[in-house]
Amino acid sequence: MKRRSFLAAASATALMPMTTKAATPAATASDNPLVAPWTGPYGGVPPFDKARPELFAGAFEAAMADQRQKIFALTAKRSAPTFEGVIAAFEDSGRAPARVYAPFGVFTSTMNDAAMQKVEAETTPKLAAFNDEIVQNEQLFARIKTVYDARETSGLTPEQKRLVWVIYNNFARQGAALDAGKKARLGQINQALASLYTKFSQNELADEEGYVLTLESEADLAGLPDSIRAGAAAAAEEKGQKGKWLFTNTRSSMEPFLVYSDRRDLREKGWKMWVSRGDNGNANDNKAVITDILKLRAEKAQLLGFETYAHWITADNMAKTPDAAMNLMMQVWKPAVARVHEEVADMQKVADAEGATFKIAPWDYRHYAEKVRKARYDLDQNVVKPYLQLEKLREAIHWAAGQLYGFTFTQVTDVPVCHPDVRVWAVTKGAERVGLWYFDPYARAGKQSGAWMSEYRTQETFKGVVTPIVSNNCNFVKGKPGEPVLISWDDAVTMFHEFGHALHGLNSSVTYPTLAGTNVARDFVEFPSQLNEHWLPTKPVLTKFAVHYQTGQPIPDELVAKIEKAHTFNQGFSTVEYLSSAIYDMKIHLAAKGQAIDPAAFETATMAEIGMPSEIVMRHRPTQFGHIFSGDGYSAGYYNYIWADTLTADAAEAFEEAPGGFYDKALAKRLHDDIMSVGNTIEAGEAFRRFRGRDVKIGALMRNRGFPVPPGA
Repeated sequence: MKRRSFLAAASATALMPMTTKAATPAATASDNPLVAPWTGPYGGVPPFDKARPELFAGAFEAAMADQRQKIFALTAKRSAPTFEGVIAAFEDSGRAPARVYAPFGVFTSTMNDAAMQKVEAETTPKLAAFNDEIVQNEQLFARIKTVYDARETSGLTPEQKRLVWVIYNNFARQGAALDAGKKARLGQINQALASLYTKFSQNELADEEGYVLTLESEADLAGLPDSIRAGAAAAAEEKGQKGKWLFTNTRSSMEPFLVYSDRRDLREKGWKMWVSRGDNGNANDNKAVITDILKLRAEKAQLLGFETYAHWITADNMAKTPDAAMNLMMQVWKPAVARVHEEVADMQKVADAEGATFKIAPWDYRHYAEKVRKARYDLDQNVVKPYLQLEKLREAIHWAAGQLYGFTFTQVTDVPVCHPDVRVWAVTKGAERVGLWYFDPYARAGKQSGAWMSEYRTQETFKGVVTPIVSNNCNFVKGKPGEPVLISWDDAVTMFHEFGHALHGLNSSVTYPTLAGTNVARDFVEFPSQLNEHWLPTKPVLTKFAVHYQTGQPIPDELVAKIEKAHTFNQGFSTVEYLSSAIYDMKIHLAAKGQAIDPAAFETATMAEIGMPSEIVMRHRPTQFGHIFSGDGYSAGYYNYIWADTLTADAAEAFEEAPGGFYDKALAKRLHDDIMSVGNTIEAGEAFRRFRGRDVKIGALMRNRGFPVPPGA
């Protein structure tokens, strides 16, 4: 998962707003260390060593006042609107708020203790209100529209014309042309949504931290590998329960338990705890929050002139319509469900052979899938895992990036961090500074679960050369001190995926930050990250970095062959688990037209309608579906992953067909030149056509998952 801040750039992409009057700053940059321009090496770095919860409110006030002054100067000009005087000036106006948001985003996602949660709850509605000021500034929008109307006759470069279009489009989509009454109501909606998003994410975090599965005897550990036992023992000791074993209510902790535990009663207990996050009828229950979010989103879309919120979202993406997104998902859904039925039948045979008197249930799926994998492919993940050391995989993602893009990663210690677990690498290409990469790999209290990429500073050459600063965040469980952390194959795939987002930011080479890096269409943003997953199973990566943590020997060729042979194994489960969530997301946003919707009842009805196999639940059940309910990042857009994976599979086949395979230098250069470096300076579909030489086809996606390929695909 990738998380992007809505205040990430000093532009209309960020929509950092202003009032129409000149404002007096509440504080100067020198009063608050979070507002001041970054200092230190590498073009300046975020002052994480100075960040404290109590500083953020004042920092945002000072930063917003700074931007108000800059925007007032822009709108007060008597001269005719020009690109430099309006668009470029606006692009430059929000740097102070963007600087504050960098540590704010880190603290709210990885250091979110009680003090920070209070700050977040109080701050986000104010930021939403401030965000609306920019859209509702009639003088500013009028000047932007003047430049927009003349963009084809003003001698602008292609990138400048693209920037004008993007900024104008963002204003128009956010209601800049609405009348005063509708603008006021839209502002109320946005502030209310900001509060609800914060409440949703804090409720989810509370249930992740408030529920644990504690094991107290050796009998409870049946089937669990030593590495998982060690991690659970360390987690228990950290909580003052030495001698017990603790599994937290997060994917990184619970999924391995569900795979390996032989105790069906404990699997059921852990699974129910995990899938019930935000759905426990307590103070942290998210069902009413979701209902309120859906009603407000529906009203917002109607104010903006769209039939539903889903129509508003897709109109600005590659899909263009909800129907296009649904059509792709349903093309894949039917063969995926058919595959699930085959997988369940295979698992039931194994269970029956063991004397089981039950039918496969959701808490059994991962466990018996692993047994089928071992029987069918002679592939035991417990045999693979000793070759997958977290630190060696971190070296692997760096090495592959060096092969593709010429990057070198050098760990540095002269940069402040928010927590001792965080480490930093300087990224260079030859003698040229490319940027910084922060790595925060371990779970801890106050840190949201999952894995994601963040961007602290966006690349640009608009006001001098500005290099990007990006981070990757994971939630691996620490083992015993001094012992390597062993991760699963799926975790290794996730590392390559999230690092693909980081590479998208690091490779950016554009002029204006609004168009840079990952600021692309939402259903295109997952393409570079999903494509990067394909370098994990390549022989050079596995030979060099998949080495046994005890012997140092590389993973045997025969084991690699088994991994390759099992590539399409369990694709029914993984596809259905994901697609059910994406279909639910789209359908509930299409259904929401102002009436109250019960998200749990809608889940039941939707799963029945599409024929959801009873052995699987949505990858993200509604009350923990942070992608779509803790912000706008993937709302009515969780289909992005399958949309992007269609591009990904097609692009991967280009590498498979190239003379040098996935390390073909000429094709890697085209990937850089046509996709990774151009940001949003080029429309996403055109960028793909330049790289692939044609429009995308669905056939590669179906082949990659082992599904039947439609005729002509």
